[in-house]
Amino acid sequence: MGGCNPMMETLEEENLIAAARLLLRALDSNKKITDKARKVLADVSARLTSVMKIAAPKDEDEDEQEGGEVADIRERINLILEKIVAWEGGDSMIWDCDPEDGKEYLKTVDEARRLAESLECLNLSKDETELLRNVNDVIHTSMSRIEEEFRRMLVQNMQNFEPERFSFRSNEDDSLDLNSIASFGDDSIDESVQRDSLSRGGSEVVVMDLVNPQVIPDLITIANLMFDSNYGRECCQAFISAFKEALDDCLFVLEIEKLSIEDVLKMEWVSLNSRIRRWTKGMKVFVRVYLASEKFLCEQIFDQIQTDPVSSICFSESSKASMLQLLKFAEAISIGPHQPEKLLKILDIYEVLSELIPDIDGLYSDENGSCIRTEFQHVLTRVGNCVKTTFIEFENAVGSNTSNSAFPGGGNHHLTRYVMNYIKTLTDYGDSLNACLKDHEQAVDDQDSSSSPDTSPGNNNDDTNNGNSSSSPMALHFRLLMSILEHNLEEKSKLYKDEALRHLFMMNNINYMAEKVKNSELRNILGDNWIRKHNWKFQQHAMSYERATWSSILNLLRQDGLSGSGSSGSSTSRTLLRERLHAFYTAFEDIYKSQTGWSIPNSQLREDVRISMSLKVIQAYRNFVGRHNNNISEKYIKYSADDLENYIMDLFEGAPKSLHSFHRK
Repeated sequence: MGGCNPMMETLEEENLIAAARLLLRALDSNKKITDKARKVLADVSARLTSVMKIAAPKDEDEDEQEGGEVADIRERINLILEKIVAWEGGDSMIWDCDPEDGKEYLKTVDEARRLAESLECLNLSKDETELLRNVNDVIHTSMSRIEEEFRRMLVQNMQNFEPERFSFRSNEDDSLDLNSIASFGDDSIDESVQRDSLSRGGSEVVVMDLVNPQVIPDLITIANLMFDSNYGRECCQAFISAFKEALDDCLFVLEIEKLSIEDVLKMEWVSLNSRIRRWTKGMKVFVRVYLASEKFLCEQIFDQIQTDPVSSICFSESSKASMLQLLKFAEAISIGPHQPEKLLKILDIYEVLSELIPDIDGLYSDENGSCIRTEFQHVLTRVGNCVKTTFIEFENAVGSNTSNSAFPGGGNHHLTRYVMNYIKTLTDYGDSLNACLKDHEQAVDDQDSSSSPDTSPGNNNDDTNNGNSSSSPMALHFRLLMSILEHNLEEKSKLYKDEALRHLFMMNNINYMAEKVKNSELRNILGDNWIRKHNWKFQQHAMSYERATWSSILNLLRQDGLSGSGSSGSSTSRTLLRERLHAFYTAFEDIYKSQTGWSIPNSQLREDVRISMSLKVIQAYRNFVGRHNNNISEKYIKYSADDLENYIMDLFEGAPKSLHSFHRK
């Protein structure tokens, strides 16, 4: 190698002189020097002393001076070692006995460290080198002790964690369950398909004192000393170890168990349902309260340490296992069976993960937390795909639901009520559903356009351009689901042998669908035009029911076939009149017997149908009897018009009755 460049040496010397002058000016202008600055200046002083001694030619006086300095250091070291050894002889923790002793112990060890650094700057003899080795051994022993004290101080001063202080806590009955899609529920279905009262607010981060604030200064002092002594790794390990256990305790308090993916996949739905509920509540508390507080504590303790992002490393490493445990549960749910009754719970998980993305990005903002951020996003994607697949399975389940027998009474089918209450509940998850279904919307739009042709007036198969309907992915799926449900109901209606009951069944169920949409958030999703078309549809079925039931009976009261309308018996056959009247009564009694057992659950619709029938039937009956009053004996008039009107008011109550035992008084 060649010699040094004189110009470079001159430049370096000028830079050094400029830096020294800048330091002197700063010292002149700053009357108050912080502990941190004082520590740095002490290191600079020690380094300058060492440099001066090495650079200057030594004479005998200087050798004597250095020897005196070593002797002084040796004396101070011996005193310090005696004090440290005395402390090390005790079995109990120093801070447990007296915190002031603990502080004194740290000062003594720190002094030993500084003296060891001073020795390292001198030319040492063999004996002095041995002294330095002894000092470093004592410092090493002390660091082991201090590491243990540090960890114990953290553990013993942990504050009690009380999740009931936060609104995320759930007091709901864990036994609540959704009805199986296989049967689409029973009479309790309207109450069962509800989302949990999961707080969707509460995005505010709450920082609490995880450790008694009184010991924070001691923890900071210990951490600084350990890092100054090149024992930073041990300090971090002590913190990480203590908080791994603390985070496990936190999950225990939140009632979140450690479960493997296999455990979750084997679990019965009732049991899994309750665990999902606890997870969705606990996850928010864990991230927004406990992790946020731990992050703050890490920054408090390690903020003064200049080397590496120590607080970030400690926080990420201590919380990684617990975070991955929580994410593993969500992932297990996403890869389990895509059963439609689980959709609401899966959406709860998706929403919690989505809401916490900004929190996770903030907590794990640097490279040390990148694996958590990546895994969090991965699990969110998996759960989102699960939502999409499960919803599509729900559509398929609705379409494939079959019945072996007609639904009794022609009322609102369980399938109709289940689906409508289900999607009404799903509107609460609009943003999440739209995010999960967005990649599937075109296929759905194409399928919806061809799956169920609509013949209602003004239909152009495009609800998105009419009324106030939405064209969101969720809206497209909901329209497709309505078409699938309607087609299924049409197939179910074919199980009725009675044409009138077939139309009554369709009238009831389409009316139920329209009313649910009209009186809920579904109106803004499916649109007013959808409601108008389905109102028209159920009204068409109502008219078809009336025709199928009453056309033949009203024909008996027409003038067709009767020769006249006068009062003379010769112009009208009394026998034919009696036969017509008898046939009317018989048909009416049959209708009464059967249709009192039929059902129109909607009271307003039931009243409207009764009034419509009454207007037609009673008016025709009054006209017939009044026109032929002179030719029909009183004894052949079995019921008055008022009797018939009252009997019509008994229809559609779902309880069969008979008129054979009734006679007009």
